[in-house]
Amino acid sequence: MYRLAVRARRGDALSFSAMDSARLQAGEREPTPGVATTGPGSDTDIGFRMLVDAIEDYAIFMLSPDGRVRTWNAGAAKIKGYAADEILGKHFSVFYSAEAVARGWPRYELEEAALHGRFEDEGWRVRKDGSTFWANVVITALRDASGTLKGYVKITRNLNERRRQTEALRQSEERFRLLLEGVEGYAIYMLDAEGTITSWNTGATQITGYRRDEVIGRHFSMFHPADDASSEGPDRVLRIAQAGGRYEEEGWRQRKDATLFWANVTTTAVYDETGQLRGYAKIMRDMSERKRLEELELANRRMSEFLAPLGHELRNPLAPVRNAIGILQKDPDIGPTAARCRDMIDRQITHLSRLVDDLLDIGRITSGKIELRLAPVDMRTIIERSIESSRFHTDAREQRIDVDLPAEPLTVKGDMTRLVQVVHNLLHNASKFSPPGTAIAIRATRQSRSALIEVRDQGRGMPEQALEAVFQLFVQEDRDTNPTDSGLGIGLTLCRSLVRMHGGAISASSAGPGHGSTFTIRLPLAEPALPVRPMSAISRRTSAAKRILVLDDNRDSADSLAMLLEINGHQARPLYTAEAALRMAPSFQPHLVFIDLAMPTMDGFAALRAFKAIPQMARTIFIAMTGYGQEDDRQRTAQAGFDLHLVKPLDVSQLGPIVDGAEPAVPFDAPWNDSDDAGPHDER
Repeated sequence: MYRLAVRARRGDALSFSAMDSARLQAGEREPTPGVATTGPGSDTDIGFRMLVDAIEDYAIFMLSPDGRVRTWNAGAAKIKGYAADEILGKHFSVFYSAEAVARGWPRYELEEAALHGRFEDEGWRVRKDGSTFWANVVITALRDASGTLKGYVKITRNLNERRRQTEALRQSEERFRLLLEGVEGYAIYMLDAEGTITSWNTGATQITGYRRDEVIGRHFSMFHPADDASSEGPDRVLRIAQAGGRYEEEGWRQRKDATLFWANVTTTAVYDETGQLRGYAKIMRDMSERKRLEELELANRRMSEFLAPLGHELRNPLAPVRNAIGILQKDPDIGPTAARCRDMIDRQITHLSRLVDDLLDIGRITSGKIELRLAPVDMRTIIERSIESSRFHTDAREQRIDVDLPAEPLTVKGDMTRLVQVVHNLLHNASKFSPPGTAIAIRATRQSRSALIEVRDQGRGMPEQALEAVFQLFVQEDRDTNPTDSGLGIGLTLCRSLVRMHGGAISASSAGPGHGSTFTIRLPLAEPALPVRPMSAISRRTSAAKRILVLDDNRDSADSLAMLLEINGHQARPLYTAEAALRMAPSFQPHLVFIDLAMPTMDGFAALRAFKAIPQMARTIFIAMTGYGQEDDRQRTAQAGFDLHLVKPLDVSQLGPIVDGAEPAVPFDAPWNDSDDAGPHDER
């Protein structure tokens, strides 16, 4: 009597025990081929045999001590492809490859089972048709009561599907591993539950500078700066990730060479199927460039926020000076000495105003707030206006401007004001860096589909290494040797930015120091070109005298503008508070009101709303005066209801066309009592 316990490995479905399952007598003859079972048996034996025979997912059969097949079940026939009469009596080595048989593997399995009682293995097996499958094999030795080996029970299971899934998973994991290791833009690595590094990818080496063998087994706090690593920073990250499953942060991290970089780091807690914490997955990205750009953007925004009020504060005191110059220019009795002083002040005020404008424009360009008002413009007109605006400087240095313009238009799609600003800056530079009495040449030509403008001077010239540097912000060639002529170093930077915004390019060339310089602008031509038409001077229309209120809390600015307007034949009243102006307005009934926007108590916008509520001022023209001249400032005043937006200091030449073009709200000879003006004048 024997006890046979047959179990599949690792909790597979097959698990049974048979008591008294076989009565194997010593010397029992080998089974006749084609007979599936042998020997006598009880009902239990028969039931057990029927159970085994019916199982299809496992090949269950018995072997003789020398390895010949003695029984065969339905599962064996299904898995291996042999019918019972084809296999009984044959040696079980037919299920092995020739290579396995040659190295004695079937014999080894039986020897191990005989020695230890049981042998289990996985490997390739061969079917009847020669195909192979991956099998799990369990061989159990059968011995009688005296310990004599009587044979073996062999259970084989086809694990092809499981192996396929396992292999697919292995290949997937391998691909994923290779993918992670090959990623260069991200540092991806694993930590154990204590924070020790257990894996490392190529991106981690690229970002931190550490090789795999230099970090495996070390704590991840090695990437934190000393002050952070010595605190609870790293441990805090793990605690938060463990509590919430995931934690994302940004901060400074340290490379192998001790340099710091700004990192975005995601830490994810990893758990097994039982919920036990196994470690953490870390993904770290170098965000230094983004951080740098954010800091630049912040710096630009702060510069813009600083420059806007700075421009306002600089322009406000220039306004009364500019107005006073305008008044002196109207005085026919001014002496020659005073006239020279007046003209000198005028030139310096113009120069200072342009410096303020350039400084503010640089701030707008770097912060992306400048906008172009594009329209077809003739570059000949641009050049003529630029020459006119440069006359005061070239005349003062007794310099000549030689102009070479084509007969046909050179039409580009551009912003008239900005292009005049560019060409004016080039002419101004040419004059500044050329000796007095020399000639400056400006030429415009058509080249293919581009308009070329060249400004050539006879000045100092430049070395080759300076030809590109002169366009950089705050860079001035020859600043050390000629500090008085160096300026701020923003004019050419502004020129390049504006030209590029027009889709063009600007370059500098020079034969070297002492040989002058040439600046060339290239702009794409617009199609179709503007029709040829002769250029004519601006016609100025005159009209009757106007009544004008000038509202500005800066008394010098208000008084000087009112004086200038009165010299031009108008009745102007300077007022310093919105309340005083509102009291005078119904009786004075002004045709125009100049309003400073930045006033205490009631600013210009509130004053405008109050003026518009007065019925007698339904047709009055309201003009904003301010030191703020950005595009959003102009849009704000337009939306508020102002008719015009003028930037301080006012261009005196603008006043005539503005005032003369205003239609009178009421006839000038309408009744008006001059005594009504006593209140505000007494107040001031």
